Amino acid sequence: MTPPAQPRERLRVAIQKSGRLGDPARELLASCGLTWRESRDRLFCYGESLPVDLLLVRDDDIPGLIADGVCDLGIVGRNVLVEHGLAREAQGRGVELTEWRQLGWGTCRLDIAIDEEQEWTGPEQLAGLRIATSYPHTLGRWLAEQGVQAEPIVLNGSVEIAPRLGQADVVCDLVSTGGTLRANQLTPVTTILHSEAVIAGPGRTLDDGRQEIADLLLRRLDGAVQLKESRLLMLRTARSGLDTVLGLLPEGHEPTVMAVEGRDEVALQMLVHGPVSWARLEDLKRCGAHNLMVLPVEGMLA
Repeated sequence: MTPPAQPRERLRVAIQKSGRLGDPARELLASCGLTWRESRDRLFCYGESLPVDLLLVRDDDIPGLIADGVCDLGIVGRNVLVEHGLAREAQGRGVELTEWRQLGWGTCRLDIAIDEEQEWTGPEQLAGLRIATSYPHTLGRWLAEQGVQAEPIVLNGSVEIAPRLGQADVVCDLVSTGGTLRANQLTPVTTILHSEAVIAGPGRTLDDGRQEIADLLLRRLDGAVQLKESRLLMLRTARSGLDTVLGLLPEGHEPTVMAVEGRDEVALQMLVHGPVSWARLEDLKRCGAHNLMVLPVEGMLA
């Protein structure tokens, strides 16, 4: 049984010390207005602008630190979080962690990959084979769902070379671009988990006032994530052409339409999800819109 966390009035967030999620996680938190004072060993960052401290650790350690109450939240890949939860289940321990937020970056897939000269006929093809992986519990769950008996071979690195070394017949590995698999004459054939960076936390409300700090941080994070690719589109158009212009607007928030004093036209502004192409602006102009502007958004709270 996990011992209760010590009373604490500061929020502690674990992020990857180094690796593909480390720098983006820190940049995301900084975009929420957080600043820190680093310890000499650069493993702990004391929050100055908000009572939110950072612990810089290995990504594999983040779920355990949250489960043990050492940290309150963590930014980690879903692949790591899922594997940790399934490992706890296998040990007969309760799964206490959940995804609090999906962050939309750090995307990758956990794929089954076979020899590029083989033809894929379906999961039943894996029956009786050795599958090299760093995610045995996630793989085991998928195999059980498919009704397939196979042997996971647990490797902590260089999974993709296992078939060439005779350690395994196929692999189950994280795939981003697929370049490493191609270099080892392997091809991905099916995805067993889609992963991305997530905010992980306990499946309960935090104590000692930390939930209020967490809620504030999450509101800022929601705004920062949404803001990352958002643009403010502004234009003017004749009232008679408004319906046509509305039909050409890109995906985004509901537009705000305002009358222009002394003119038979309206001003429109809209928060857009993602870049606005030149082609889109030219289409709008051909339909009568003018004074078109696409502006960056510095800050936003929903």
